[in-house]
Parts: sequence; C-alpha cells; structure tokens
Amino acid sequence: MHPFRQAVRTELAHIHAQGRYRTFTRLRKQSDRFPVFELDTDDGPRDVTVWSSNDYLGMGVHPAVIRAAAAALQARGAGAGGTRNIAGTSDLHDALEAELAALHQKQAALLFTSGYVANQAALTAILKSLPDWQVFSDSKNHASMIAGLKGAKASVHVFAHNDMHDLQARLRAAPPEAPKLIAFESVYSMNADIAPLARICDLAAEFGAMTYLDEVHAVGLYGKHGGGVAERDGVLDRIDLIEGTLAKGFGCMGGYVAGDADVIDFIRSTAAGFIFTTALPPATVAAALASVRHVRGDSARRARLFERAAKLKAKLDAASLPRLPSDSHIVPLHVGEAALCREVSRRLLEEHAIYATPINYPTVPVGHERLRLTPTPLHTDKMMDQLVQALRAVLPAGLSVAA
Repeated sequence: MHPFRQAVRTELAHIHAQGRYRTFTRLRKQSDRFPVFELDTDDGPRDVTVWSSNDYLGMGVHPAVIRAAAAALQARGAGAGGTRNIAGTSDLHDALEAELAALHQKQAALLFTSGYVANQAALTAILKSLPDWQVFSDSKNHASMIAGLKGAKASVHVFAHNDMHDLQARLRAAPPEAPKLIAFESVYSMNADIAPLARICDLAAEFGAMTYLDEVHAVGLYGKHGGGVAERDGVLDRIDLIEGTLAKGFGCMGGYVAGDADVIDFIRSTAAGFIFTTALPPATVAAALASVRHVRGDSARRARLFERAAKLKAKLDAASLPRLPSDSHIVPLHVGEAALCREVSRRLLEEHAIYATPINYPTVPVGHERLRLTPTPLHTDKMMDQLVQALRAVLPAGLSVAA
C-alpha cells in the first residue's frame, strides 16, 4: 500500500475514534418556508427546523433577491465565462463593488469567490509587498486569515483573544521601524463575542500599524446601515481594510475586501486568488447586489434579529440550559465532549426534527464542544419553545447548569 493511502486510513480512523468524523445532512432549503427545511429520510421528506444557518437575516429567500438572480440568469446565462481579466468585467460586478465600498464608507472594494479566498488572497498579497512585515493576529482568527498569513514570509505574533494588554506588549516589543499589521475579527462566531475595535484602533495608531478587520459575521447585521461592528462603533474611518462575505448576512455567496482605492487596486493586480479564479456568476452577483441594497435600508430586519436572539437567550436561561456567554446574535450551547455533542445533535434531528450543528475540534478546543444556535428574524416563539423542550430531553442532567 502506498504510504499516503496508509496515512489517510490512519488519520480517518483517528478522527472516528475521537468522535470528530463529520457527515453531511441531506437538507433542502425551501424559499417559502425558511427556516423550515426538508430532510431526506428512508420514509420520504421530513420537515426540519434549522437552527444553524449562517443566512442570519433570511435574505437568501427574500423575494427581491430571488427575482434579481432569476432575471440575471435568464438575461446573462449561468457563468461569468472566466476571470475578469480574461472574460471581462460586467456592470453587475462593478455595481456590487461600488455598493460594498459605500456600505463601508471606503473608496473601493474587490469581489472574490468566497470570504475564505478574500482573506487568504488579500493578506498574502499585502504581506508580500514589503520585507519584515510584523503581523499581530488574534488567537481566534478564522482559518482563512491564518492561511493568508502563512502564505507570506511575515513575522506573525499571535496575541491572546481580545486581550489588549497582550497586544500592546507584543506591539511594543516589535522592531519600531518594521511595517505592522493587526489582523482581527469583529464578531467571533464560535465564542459569540465581539472585539474592542476602538481600543485596537488606538493601539494601531500608537504603534503605526495597519488594521485589517474581518467582519464576515457582522456585515448586514450591525450598524445603522448594516456596515458591521465598525459602523456601529463609529470607527470605519480608522480601519484600513475590511473583509466581508456575501454568504451570511446577505444570504448569497462570495467575499470581498474594501479600503483605499490604491490598496484595492494593488490587491486586484497582485493577488493570485483573484487573478486566477473565475469571476462570480452573474446571477449570484445580481442576487447579492439586490440583497445589499435592501439590507442597507432595512433596519427593522436587523432589529428583529437581535430581538429574536435576546428572546432565545432568555428562554434557554429560564430553562437552566448550559448557554455560553454571548455578546452577539450567535447563541452557543455548551456540551463539552465530541461524541456527546454529535449524539445530542443526532437525537435533536431524529427525535425532534430540529437541526443544530455539532461544533467539535478543531473548530473549538477539545472540551469546549458545543451547539451553535443562530436565530433569524423568521424563527418564531413556538420554534424556540420546541427547541428548549427538545434540548431538555436530550441533554444529560449534568449539563443543566450553564458551563
């Protein structure tokens, strides 16, 4: 047997033994019934209430978004036909980039095929621009940010999560004349907490560092117009580069970066993940454009999301269920062991027609396994009560007190 095949079998056996093996659940999203999906079973389709979608506002099923996608598909076909350098750009791509730049009060924006690609490509391009880059990265940063940092020969300093004293100490110890960049997120989706953006900006100014902010779990949701936590906290003008996604709050697909025009032009001209990747399809871009335009003016939808999140937290607390602290719209529930987390998720689905994804290592540390619940404006009180009742039935008694 080839050594690689043996290594594959050994690693898969190890993943199975740890209870970390992941399987796909065959769910069909329904545009007229979200967040109710159809689950394929041996006995035919079954309705399931989904509590783990990243379509935080339900914009993926909004009629205006669906109409825009259908019209673009009919008029322009299924694919972009190549990269924008090869096949040309379109008015839809240009319009969406302009809309995203305006959302974040920046001069320009650049589309990528996903948020992962946006982070990886943009950070690698930036960090190849100069020698001796010193990067300060939050310990809970997305894997895509870490991939971008590893793609260049920068010196990376990982600071303790949201710990401004640690960040300050590491900045102070770095070579004073070296170019510096602080890479961090706003909403950390597994911890459900939010970074102190103003304090990070203060430290960036003190030590002459650029700021690179990942807002993927916040765009569309926070701020007066959905510009993210940076808009909410009044620090948009102090953030050099903002990376976001079209796949969560906007309910579509794709990623982007926004910033000064010359920086965005530099990334466009040098980032391999942009240059060598086929552009987003016209229907996807049209849907995202319609979604961003709608969300920017729909403050009621944002308010409803946060009201729903607060209501779910209150119901879980009233039932003495092990909810973890949350400063955001995300509601994590502690389980604490990988195999148990998967079993709890399985029983919720099979016995109660509720889908809640188990979050295990390496997404969270061993011993911190959890369910990650994401209420949307379309989840009802009845759905919440059913979830609470189901959780009380499937969680061990020892987990009835918050961890």
